Amino acid sequence: MTTLALAVSGRGLVDPAEPVIRADDEALARGRAVFETLRVYGGVPFRLSEHLERLARSASVVGIREPDLAEFERLAVLALTKAAAPDAVLRLYWTPGPPDGDTVAIALVAEIPAWIEPARERGQRLLSLLSPRRSAPWLLAGTKSTSYAAHIAAELEAKRRGFDDALFVDADGVVLEGPVTNIWWRVGRDLLTPGLDLGILAGETRATLIELAADLGYPVIEGSWTLTEVLLHAEEVFTSSSVREVMPVVAIDERQFSRGPTSAELQAALRRLAVGASL
Repeated sequence: MTTLALAVSGRGLVDPAEPVIRADDEALARGRAVFETLRVYGGVPFRLSEHLERLARSASVVGIREPDLAEFERLAVLALTKAAAPDAVLRLYWTPGPPDGDTVAIALVAEIPAWIEPARERGQRLLSLLSPRRSAPWLLAGTKSTSYAAHIAAELEAKRRGFDDALFVDADGVVLEGPVTNIWWRVGRDLLTPGLDLGILAGETRATLIELAADLGYPVIEGSWTLTEVLLHAEEVFTSSSVREVMPVVAIDERQFSRGPTSAELQAALRRLAVGASL
């Protein structure tokens, strides 16, 4: 993604080519930092307050002092105004800073990845990969940490084997989530998705879709299901995330799925809600 604008605490707007994190900041040295990624519609970040609240929760879990959410909002406005891009990606980072310095807040605006819409058109193929369940609090359950090496490795492994993305499954075969997505599937009119008690990320798009699904007449059931159950009974599968929105899934491992109507209905409803909120 091309960076369009950057704003940093204590400095304001910064040239995207300028360094903003010291080499001894634990964000770099140990990957101890938290972040949020959200989509911008019509110049307005969608569900910004909810993302900032989750950023604060993540900071508490990782042991970084509480962020100044008003400062993050100010930095976001600075970066968005500079970028002047009505539709974009906003990323917010909160780092502990160097041992002799202060914490660092960063707001970065980037272009929406060009691959997303073609992928939505054709649907994605997912490879199931073994991953530990993060239900214990010390495993950073539901936390957006920058320690993303394992997630990137999963994406790379999926692509190496001819798939588009990964789907995490625990040692008991229970379906969890993707590296950056929540997973959904439809059985009849029911929409099923893993429950938060499994340690998955409480995605803001996930929360929005739960509300939208009810309006569209789709009951949402949160729980625990094995991959075998999904592969045997799902009539339609899709993922959700802030940047990718609703992404149809046409295969998990070797099991093929037809593109159903639900993902398109939810995608349209999500866009209506997000665009309406920006007016």
